[in-house]
Amino acid sequence: MPSANTSYPIQHTISYSHLSASHKAFTLAISTPTEPQFYHEAVKSSHWVAAMSKELEALEANNTLVLSSLPPAKGYNQRENIDYSETFSLVAKFVTVRSFITIAAAKGWSITQLDVNNAFLHGDLDEEVFMTLPPGFKGQGTLPNQSKCDYSLFTKTVGTAFLALLVYIDDIFITSNDAASVSSLTAFLDHHFKLNLGSAKYFLGLELARSHRGISLCQRKYTLDILQDSGFLGSKPVKFPMEQHLKLSRDEGTPLPDPTVYRRLIEKLLYLTLRRPDISYSVSKLSQFMDHPCAPHLHAAHHVLQYLKGSPGQGLFFPSHTTLQLKALCDFDWAGCSDIRRSVIGFCIFLGDSLISWRSKKQSIVSKSSAEAEYRAMAVTTCEITWLLALLRDFHLLHPMPTILFCDNQAALHIASNPVFHERIKHIEVDCHFI
Repeated sequence: MPSANTSYPIQHTISYSHLSASHKAFTLAISTPTEPQFYHEAVKSSHWVAAMSKELEALEANNTLVLSSLPPAKGYNQRENIDYSETFSLVAKFVTVRSFITIAAAKGWSITQLDVNNAFLHGDLDEEVFMTLPPGFKGQGTLPNQSKCDYSLFTKTVGTAFLALLVYIDDIFITSNDAASVSSLTAFLDHHFKLNLGSAKYFLGLELARSHRGISLCQRKYTLDILQDSGFLGSKPVKFPMEQHLKLSRDEGTPLPDPTVYRRLIEKLLYLTLRRPDISYSVSKLSQFMDHPCAPHLHAAHHVLQYLKGSPGQGLFFPSHTTLQLKALCDFDWAGCSDIRRSVIGFCIFLGDSLISWRSKKQSIVSKSSAEAEYRAMAVTTCEITWLLALLRDFHLLHPMPTILFCDNQAALHIASNPVFHERIKHIEVDCHFI
């Protein structure tokens, strides 16, 4: 395993600095309007009324809705595990989404986005379900192959034509090397479920821009919404998401009078980390204090907002010309938690020059040495690599090259390559030797 000092061209996150006129217009179109929060706000817009009408028409067309009078008994007072059980809706892993886009960019495949007018939860109903329409409102196809790595990914191969479909509740991504297969599939799905389809530009708050060089992703609108809701839209930008050598403790400072403000902010930032690896460490550290936030924790969270103010459109770039080989880097912060002295591990994994997976997380136990902390970081990274290799097979991508894992701890490298050091690692749990 090479040292982390080995020269390796890492593709850093980039900003949308040069956009075409059409994409600038699209960016402005999604940033200007404000989504309604209540029915009385939505009914004032002809677009939202038309969308609601389409959903009801789709329900009737699928024979899943019949307008009738409500029974006298109220059926919405259920209790969990007594009156109802779990339902399940397909939600794709975001690592799968990034891998999906990386492969499409490198292969030159088209990406089509579908939005189903109705989202159906998977569950068997043994009784009728009654719902009330908004006040004053008038108005089965499957693919044969489902991925075992991500149950939201479906693939199909006919001859040389390959087609992949990724589902996130009622939003769907389709990529293929054959345009006719995409047209046939969308026509089939539209016959059974009413669809809105087009080229992929805006998916789950993720803004996509494509050129001959590759695909750029960012969350500009979502970032600006966070800044506006928090009152930091006019704040002074800073260059780093967290001050260097900042030590935060659970009992440090005055407890916040209203902890819900801090919790809502961290929840929003956690969703942003799915596309912003540059704030993953900071937000992961701040999320540890959600049960008992204090003034220093909120101040550090505000510092992250000031950092976002300086680069709201920063995102990831997935180049078209790259080799699809997995490379990974891992590191650790030994005993970094001042409260319980657990180490924080981190890794990032590239598919070619595209960053597809990253994590910053506190270890579950206390590591007795820096070598143990790094060894555990390598084990966690290896687990993610193993899963990604299986995911690539679902995309029919062969990976004959070895996956390179970069590490800068010499003791951990010796332990991983030479079992004779077992006397020094008796205290390490068996699961670490997965590496």
